[in-house]
Order: sequence, then C-alpha cells, then structure tokens
Amino acid sequence: MGPDHPQPADIVSPPSVSLPDSEAGRLFQLFLPSSWLPFVELARLDRPIGWWLLLLPCWWSDALAGMAQSRGPDLGHDLLFLIGAIAMRGAGSTFNDLIDRKVDALVARTRLRPLPSGRVSARAAAIFLLAQCLIGALVLFSLNEFAIWLGLASLGLVAIYPFMKRITHWPQFVLGLAFAWGGLMGWAASKGQLAAPAYLIYLCAILWTIGYDTIYALQDAKDDAMAGILSTARLFGTNVRLGVSLFYLGAVLCAAAAIVLVQGSLGSMLGLFGFALHLMWQCRRLHSYISAQEALSLFRSNRNAGLILFAGLTLDDWIIHLIIG
Repeated sequence: MGPDHPQPADIVSPPSVSLPDSEAGRLFQLFLPSSWLPFVELARLDRPIGWWLLLLPCWWSDALAGMAQSRGPDLGHDLLFLIGAIAMRGAGSTFNDLIDRKVDALVARTRLRPLPSGRVSARAAAIFLLAQCLIGALVLFSLNEFAIWLGLASLGLVAIYPFMKRITHWPQFVLGLAFAWGGLMGWAASKGQLAAPAYLIYLCAILWTIGYDTIYALQDAKDDAMAGILSTARLFGTNVRLGVSLFYLGAVLCAAAAIVLVQGSLGSMLGLFGFALHLMWQCRRLHSYISAQEALSLFRSNRNAGLILFAGLTLDDWIIHLIIG
C-alpha cells in the first residue's frame, strides 16, 4: 500500500491536531466526534474566513442588482449563496489539498493538514469532495438557467488553480478569477443576464483577492522558496506594500464605477469609503518582513472590509430605494 492508503483505516491517530491557522478548531473538538475533525479541517470549517471571502462578492453583486431594480437584496438568494459558499469553499479546499498533499508535507504551516499527516486517505478525501460538490450543485440548480450555466463555467478555474503555483508567480490571479466569480453570480441570479456593473464588481473582487491572498502568502514565503512554490508575495518581495496597495486601489475604483452605474447614493458611498479606509489601514501595517501571525491577522480582516462595503450597498437598497423612494 502506498502513502495514499494508510493502514489499518482511512483515518488514523492523532485525530485532534490543532492547525496553526485554525480559528475555531477547539470549538469543533468540543462538540464533534474526533473522527470527524480531519474532515472539518479539509473543508476549512475551522477557518471560516475562506467561505466569507467567497461569499461576499455574491452579496455585493446581488445588492447591486437590487439597487438597479429599486429594491433590497434578495434574501433568498443570499441564503443560497451562503450555503453554496460554505460547500464549495470546502470542496475547493479538499481538491486543493488532494493535489498539494506532497508539497504541503514540505511546508511547516501545512504539514499537519489531514492528508499530508496521514489522518485521512486520498480515497476518503475524494468521497468527501464529491459530497460537498453535491451540496453545491443542489444550490446552483435552484437558480435560473443562465446562472446555472454561469456557475458551471467557473469549475475550470477551480480545477486549474492548484497547479498554478508550480508554473507562475501569479497563482493569486487565477485564485481571484475563481474566488471572485460571485461578483457575476449575484447579478445573474437576480436578472438572468450580465451587465457592466456585474463585470465591474467582478473585477473589483479579482483585484481585492490578489491583494489579500498576497498578504496570506507572506506566511509561507520562506518555505515556498525552498519547496519551489511561486506566489505574488515572492514576486513583489520588498515591494509587497506597493503591490498590494495598487491592487486594492484598483478594487476601490472598480467598485466605485459599479456603484455609479446603478445610481448608488449616500449609503453605498459610505460603504465604499469604509471599504477603502479599511484597505488603506491594511497597507499601512504591511511590510515585507511582517510576521506570519500579523500577515494572517491582516488577511482575516478582509471579512470586515467586505462586510463594510456590503452594509453600505444594503443601506442604499433598503433605506434610500425602499423608504425614501
């Protein structure tokens, strides 16, 4: 039997390893059987920042579509996007870990993950991947036909992303194309088509993703160099603050253009201003010699940045369009 088939079972001890970037691992250890914990880690349920960052462009796009139609966000769609984001973030992470299990064994931050540590076999992870994809499919097929085909079109990006870090310094760009797809989906689910505001918020989310994932990659820059893994963090080097700042600036400008096209007013502009201030705050704290813990903290703070923008768009939708008229 090879390393993909640990004996005597698919899941072996120790089942309760706490990964260094886990936000809620101990909480799951309190309430779930120990045999479930490696699958919690595979799906990144102990690290909710991932599904938040996948979800927020969906919510932005849905809120923009609501603004364009003089109504609030579609709460039914937003709930579906929440379920879908959790499922597909888990599926994408499981797929990524299957592809990267040998490389992950060479990196200090990732060598204790379920697959490289041998707590889950590749076969068990593949079955778990299919189960998560089924949940995502159920969500997707509850949308209109245009949105279904659009969602299916994103699968190619998800499939190629794990390989990009081996051939280009820009895997963050490919991640952006995939993670930002919700910028198209929210609008498509609401209107059954795409338009300029959707493309602009998608571009905003791509640039935002490149920026925050560059910050995330700073945690592994030294180990990545030894393992031959490429990233924008390694590419930018001592100019990482400038690089991230430019991508964040582009994200703000694209969001502003999208808001103008749907005739957003005070609420959305306040949200955009808060979003921009948060990104500026991140850049002021960023430097090439930042510690892994500081980089992780800055990366996670992007959930709040995205929620600030969504809150502004929702304020416009609900208060200005519905109440003021």
